[in-house]
Amino acid sequence: MSLDDLPLFPLHTVLFPGGLLPLQIFEVRYLDLMKRCEASGEPFGVVTLQRGSEVRRAPAGGPGSQPAETFADVGTLATLERVERPQPGLMLVQCRGGPRFTLAGHAQRPHGLWTGQATLLPDDAAAAVPADLASLAPRLQDALRALGDDAPVAAAVPHSDARWRDAGWLANRWSELLPITAAERHRLMTLDNPLWRLELVAEWLERLARQADTAR
Repeated sequence: MSLDDLPLFPLHTVLFPGGLLPLQIFEVRYLDLMKRCEASGEPFGVVTLQRGSEVRRAPAGGPGSQPAETFADVGTLATLERVERPQPGLMLVQCRGGPRFTLAGHAQRPHGLWTGQATLLPDDAAAAVPADLASLAPRLQDALRALGDDAPVAAAVPHSDARWRDAGWLANRWSELLPITAAERHRLMTLDNPLWRLELVAEWLERLARQADTAR
């Protein structure tokens, strides 16, 4: 499936398939986008910023200068699940991550909204969590309990749910929680093989545990 004119939302974060993303919207370009998506049900694309600000700024330099933002060419479709308007000029929205996509090109419209020529990537193939990584599910459940009200989407999924035994879903939920950089998180999101992603999550957890032990 191709999306020839997909609206893009560059952010200093990574949205994973199945994940939830809360946003505060106050820029005109994104207020217009959210109103359109709310009315039509159409998605937009979340892409990870590599340089620049989430809030629009006047470009530096004259003609031929580089754009203020650069972002990754692999992102995730997002659809609105909840919209609130606490005051004029402000929207609080919650988005759900859908399929990943890759960009063949992108352009910025006069009012600042980026759009791109996107092609959807295949969903993760179903893959059971290997026996040697089975402990990652209860470890994540424990971590989510410790977070309490700050826990992300996985906290609401019953422990009996089959998704806890799916390597791609489990890897994505861990990847959302790990204290790593956006660039490292984006690398995990772009991996096509869910088992590789889960193995890298396990490596990150081991590395973080060693760092914690060293710091004691």
